[in-house]
Amino acid sequence: MSYETKHNAHTESPSRPNLDQLFAVAEAQAGYFTTAQAQRAGYSRGLVAHHAKTGAFERVRSGVYRLTRFPGSPREDLYIAWLTAGTRAVVSHDSALELYGLSDLLPAETHLTLPRTSSRRRQGIRMHTTILDASEITTRDGLPVTTVTRTIADVARSGAAPELIGQAVGEALARGLVTDEELRAQASKRGGRAKREILSALDGRVSA
Repeated sequence: MSYETKHNAHTESPSRPNLDQLFAVAEAQAGYFTTAQAQRAGYSRGLVAHHAKTGAFERVRSGVYRLTRFPGSPREDLYIAWLTAGTRAVVSHDSALELYGLSDLLPAETHLTLPRTSSRRRQGIRMHTTILDASEITTRDGLPVTTVTRTIADVARSGAAPELIGQAVGEALARGLVTDEELRAQASKRGGRAKREILSALDGRVSA
């Protein structure tokens, strides 16, 4: 079952609020959920607002809430951006690199990849449009994220500094997140700038 399918398994709203259904959705998202997800679990906007006032829900952003039985996540900004963009979005590029701990730089924007462009720009979110293969998506800290090899290739293709790519490649290999063969295969698959930068980083490690 795909990540999107799991998050859209319940499409019909029950006749009354179903806390178990809402809990199951929120639990998979570190306690966070959207107004739309709450409505599919039988919670009207008014009822969501009521539970926010009583302290059962915490409003963290317009349209995004957290069940207060869950602690706030250090990845809250990523969850908010992902839920705001829609659960078809995948954390990618610089944000994925940071999520894996492969970069010391904090992205100025949250990078997300979607299968098609959003009809509305969102402040603080950088949208990338492409169709990802299922094999290029995994989860980390409950968030859908591009795999390490796809992430490095995306960052390399986007024009990141060679030093940043070299750091990411070195860290990923040292921690066993990828193999040399996997990175070379990804480089050949993507071609162009991504291939040149990845192979340069790998060959630089060999000659160092």
